[in-house]
Amino acid sequence: MKVFICFPPLNCEKGFPTLGQNRQFQYFKEPTYIYPVVPALAASLLKKNGYSVKWIDCIAENISYDQFLEMIKEEKPDIIAMETKTPVIKQEWKIINDLKRISQGKWKLITVFFGDHVTALPEESFENCDVDFILTGGDYDFLLLNLCEVIKNKRPFSELEAGIFFREDNAIKNTGKFKLDHDLNSLPFIDRDLTKWWLYAYKNGNYRRTPGTYIMSGRDCWWGKCTFCSWPQLYPQFRVRKVENVLDEIEYLVNNYPIKEIMDDTGTFPCGEWLIKFCKGMISRGLNKKVNLDCNMRFGAVDYEGYKLMKKAGFRFLLFGLESANQRTLDRINKNLKVETIIESCRLARKAGLYPHITIMFGYPWESFEDAKKTLELGKWLLKKDYAYTMQATIVIPYPGTPLFEECRKKDLLYTLDWSDYDMKKPVMKLSFPPSLINKLVQEMYKVSFNPEFILRKIISIRDGADIKYFWRAFLKVLGHILDFKGA
Repeated sequence: MKVFICFPPLNCEKGFPTLGQNRQFQYFKEPTYIYPVVPALAASLLKKNGYSVKWIDCIAENISYDQFLEMIKEEKPDIIAMETKTPVIKQEWKIINDLKRISQGKWKLITVFFGDHVTALPEESFENCDVDFILTGGDYDFLLLNLCEVIKNKRPFSELEAGIFFREDNAIKNTGKFKLDHDLNSLPFIDRDLTKWWLYAYKNGNYRRTPGTYIMSGRDCWWGKCTFCSWPQLYPQFRVRKVENVLDEIEYLVNNYPIKEIMDDTGTFPCGEWLIKFCKGMISRGLNKKVNLDCNMRFGAVDYEGYKLMKKAGFRFLLFGLESANQRTLDRINKNLKVETIIESCRLARKAGLYPHITIMFGYPWESFEDAKKTLELGKWLLKKDYAYTMQATIVIPYPGTPLFEECRKKDLLYTLDWSDYDMKKPVMKLSFPPSLINKLVQEMYKVSFNPEFILRKIISIRDGADIKYFWRAFLKVLGHILDFKGA
């Protein structure tokens, strides 16, 4: 059986779509390609079980729509599986229908969707296109293997795992609520060659040194209660791989590929005893001398001694979700965070020699313009004082299935339910001030990169040629992001 895992061509008039491995979708003027870890694991798991698998990322490979359709017609796969996101779901409905059209009467093509949007609204896609199966929840790597086994062996749909939606007898049926009871340690390491690791190794602003790559130690965030985040609906419970399993994967990557930096994109990196054991393992195996590590982290989750241990273990870049400088907002989005902790965590991480990256969002419907400016000022202050090293600013988008979306829908706070507008180009939640000001706030946040104090600190921090190359790439990214938010 031939299975294609595809990221099909999408309309790029707004920029390059950040589809895979992204909790917040955005179009970028300056291309960024992020390794889609779980789809890559799905491809690797299928190959391990004897399936003929092809990985096609038309966005990263610059494959046109006509070329994509011709490829499908020529190779006639049995199954095509695609990840979906809210802002491009309407485009992907059309793609499914086009795939069905070109295969009709020529071969039997089965199409599959997975991802956060179809997990929230599975029936919607059946009503708007001819998709055959939808895999809900975040363990769609395991579910896709189960689906392929049932189809290949012509077994009844009653043997499908929980969480799969399908058509049968002119009706939409499902196997019940998805379960997260799979053993993450049983997964193979990602087949980096099958999934074309080099496509995602260079054009990523997180990397100081390239080539880089991604792994995930856990699924997904051990807090997992932030009301705006779309991934807790995929992973409502946290699971983590064994320390030795993760260390083995890092060692395999270092020994077999020219990898210089690894981003662990677990929603929040495991802490406590797991983190201590992991850091000691990196040091004892000598991996801390061979590769830099990046990860997502929560403010206040690690103390100064923990940060020092992480630095010694090879960690470099820590991504923190700041989200807002207003305590009322942090409480309302269930961030479980105090503003004071933001400042202290950044300061301590930086003191330990780590590089905090802060993510900031503007556009909460309950905030005034003055509230939003407080967030702008805190972000700028952290960067100018070198407590935060880099940052990303965006417009908050309430994705279907999130508590924030449900709150906005019930309180009539949404401008639109046209999913194409949920692309972060403009606010979709009603504000108490002109929406155009949100884009200006985001742009102002990025313009801190031109502040003399910020520039001086960056110049002083330069240690080698890798820093110079990193700052040049970052400069281009900043210019791109300013254009990203020039307004709809």
